[in-house]
Amino acid sequence: MDKDDTVAHPAIGDGQGSLDAAVRNSRILNILEKMPRIKPLFFVTVIVPVFLAILYYGFFASDVYISESRFIVRSPDKTATTGLGVLLKSTGFANAGDEIYAAQSYVLSRDALQALNSKGAFVQAYTNPSVSIFDRFNPLGFSRSGENLYDYYKKQVKIDQNTTSSIVTMTVRAFTPQDARRFNEQLLEMAEATVNKLNVRGKQDLIRFAQTEVDDAKAKSQDAAIALAAYRNQAGVVDPEKQAQVQIQMVSKLQDELIATRTQLRQLRAFTPQNPQIEVLDIRAKGLAAEIDDQLGQVAGSSKSLSSRAARYQRLYLESQFADKQLASAMASLEEARNEARRKQAYVERIVQPNLPDDALEPRRLRGIFSTLILGLAAWAIISMLVAGMLEHRD
Repeated sequence: MDKDDTVAHPAIGDGQGSLDAAVRNSRILNILEKMPRIKPLFFVTVIVPVFLAILYYGFFASDVYISESRFIVRSPDKTATTGLGVLLKSTGFANAGDEIYAAQSYVLSRDALQALNSKGAFVQAYTNPSVSIFDRFNPLGFSRSGENLYDYYKKQVKIDQNTTSSIVTMTVRAFTPQDARRFNEQLLEMAEATVNKLNVRGKQDLIRFAQTEVDDAKAKSQDAAIALAAYRNQAGVVDPEKQAQVQIQMVSKLQDELIATRTQLRQLRAFTPQNPQIEVLDIRAKGLAAEIDDQLGQVAGSSKSLSSRAARYQRLYLESQFADKQLASAMASLEEARNEARRKQAYVERIVQPNLPDDALEPRRLRGIFSTLILGLAAWAIISMLVAGMLEHRD
């Protein structure tokens, strides 16, 4: 009995241990079954993107330094706007809208990129091996075209204008503080050069146009004066109207003499019919009458009279006077244009100089990771609801 008992007891003990192990395993399986399993959809839409975001923002993304400058284009002869323009107007200056748009367009142009990339400075700064392969230009060496470089350039340089104050803000992104400030300064200088070029061209065009008007007016005035002088020489008159007035005055005097002679002649015939002076006075009266007719014929009544010549003379004279007035007006416009060119100046006024950033503002690593998480959760929720709806509709 004792031997059997000693043999039976270990068997009973082994069975109890197996039972306890089975109970423990069952409890672990129940706990695992109750725990939510990570489904493939959640893994793809949330876990993988967040992991990649942590990997990129935490290890690969390069620090980006941003240099900012602000400027305004001012002109003393244009209407001021609101905001800062009112303050500038009080000092005699106003915003030059056309020049602002020209400066903005040039800064974002291929010409500005070409000037900035002189001797490959821009490409060298943005293809440095220290820059992350995800951020640098042409990391794999396949995109060497100018258009690809220009697209990359437009992502690094931003320019924005405040419509209220007309202040232009220019920002340049680079991977070193020195490059950001250097490129911002160069772009600002190129914007100033563009405005100055527009000023010079505007002055030249203004003066050239006024000078052309003066030259045309001089030619017209000279032609009109020559035509008038030629007609005077041809017709033998200086001024038909003035000469006609002289002729009429002469006729008036002759008529007075004729009246006096005829009156004296009638008196002599009435009182002394045999007076020898009667024949003399009669001849004198006939001579005065003939002279009056001749003088009147020179004033009017024939093709060579002063009245017939006055019409063409007046036309030529008016043309000459009009040409002289045009010349005087053109010369006044030229002088005004020269004064305007000396006075007119549109120039870039720097409000904020390009700064040397002492800290990288981009990338915003925590915000990027958190945004990726939020977007992943939103995508997971939307796709899960769509899949659940499709399964329910199929059932």
